[in-house]
This record gives sequence, structure tokens and C-alpha cells, in this order.
Amino acid sequence: MDNRFIASDGIGLAVHELGGGPDGVPIVLQHGFSATTQTEWVDCGIAARLDGLGRRVVGLDARGHGASDKPHQSRFYGEARMAADIRELATHLGFARYDLVGYSMGAVIALLVATDEPRLRRLAIGGVGEGVVACGGVDRRALDNRLLAAAMRADDISGFPAHVRGFRTGAEARGNDCLALAAHADVVHASPIALDRIAVPTLLLAGDVDPLAVRPEILAAAIPGARLVLVPGDHGSARTGPGFVAALAGFLG
Repeated sequence: MDNRFIASDGIGLAVHELGGGPDGVPIVLQHGFSATTQTEWVDCGIAARLDGLGRRVVGLDARGHGASDKPHQSRFYGEARMAADIRELATHLGFARYDLVGYSMGAVIALLVATDEPRLRRLAIGGVGEGVVACGGVDRRALDNRLLAAAMRADDISGFPAHVRGFRTGAEARGNDCLALAAHADVVHASPIALDRIAVPTLLLAGDVDPLAVRPEILAAAIPGARLVLVPGDHGSARTGPGFVAALAGFLG
């Protein structure tokens, strides 16, 4: 069952009920840039594995993504605004406590939530590493947000670096509104995150050859008590491997 709620700034957001029972602490899933709840969590079987824990599992399509509204103005975007969406979703659904899982852009969103959310019980993040400490968000040294925004707006992407072209073609293949994605890329989070304020058990999952999650031990060390699990794969394949979902389900279970 899917539904929508209206964020405090008027943007409509799509909420996906992914299974589970009424007992226990709910799990909220937040996907990454140019992905959706369906492509990030459902298609690869992660949502089904978490459903097996017997707890309610909810996925949020970030603004500009999936079935959520897609304005083209950058003022509606940024991970801090998306973190507010998570908190508002928890209030909308009446959650007294919840666990939060985020990948890539979703991991930055989840970290921002965790710095100031008394209802959070556990935090699991993936697809990020030292870049969060050095850059305040997704590692702009590996993926320049200015180039990414330009590629999302370009009529011809042949002159862009291969990894940027890959993001654009992947976004188009998933049916994204590229102008909405460009609006977010303009304002990605780039200021220090108060990682030392995170006071919940935290799991960091990182692919061993993920260029966006290099030196994840530096990020893990910046979060009090965080546990790091390295899994095989790059930014795409690490999340879909059996080690990722096994570690995630074990941590949340």
C-alpha cells in the first residue's frame, strides 16, 4: 500500500508500505540520488529481507524522485530539507520510535536526522565514507556536484567524464526528471555534520571498491560507537550483495 503526505513546505511525498507487522519499532528506508524506493530497496530484495523481521517497513521517495513531487527550483532541495521530510514523516505516521536506513545521498540525509532526532533508535548507513567528514556529504572529490548538475541539464553529455555520464544515463533509464535532479545537485550538503552528536547504535556498510565510500573507517571513527562492515563491491554492487543485506538485517534484528 502506498500513500502520500504533504511536507511543511507544500511538497507532496510518496510513502511506500513495504510490509511487516504492527509490532516492534518501524524501519524507515531512504534511497540515494536518482534512485527510488523501488529500485534501491525492493528490486534487489532488501525490503523483503527486512519484512522478514516482522516489523513495519516504510520507504520514502525523496523529493524530486520516484512518485514524489519534482519541482525544478533548488530552494526545495538539499539533504537538510530531506532530513526534515524524514522527521515529518515519522510524525505523520505516529512513530514514537523508529530505525533509519540510508544509502549514499540517503545516508547523508540519515546522518543529519540522527544528529537531532530523539525518536531514533538505530541508524544504518551505506555508500559513504571519509567524504562525509571531509566534504560534509557525498564525496564531491569523486563526484563533482557542479558537473553532475550540468550533465543533468545538458542536451549533449558526450564531453562529460564517464562516471558523470553514467549517472545521467542511469537517471534517464530509471525515468527520472533530470531537471529536478539537477536542482538537488546544485545544493548538496557541503557543511560539517555534527557526527559527534549521534547517540544511537550505528552501522556503516561500505563497498571495498566504492569510490564514493573511500576510507570509511574515518567516518566510523567520527560517530561514537559506530561499527564498520566492509562488503565486496562498488557503489552499485555493494548494496545488492548478500553480505550487505545480511549485516543490515542482523543489525536491525
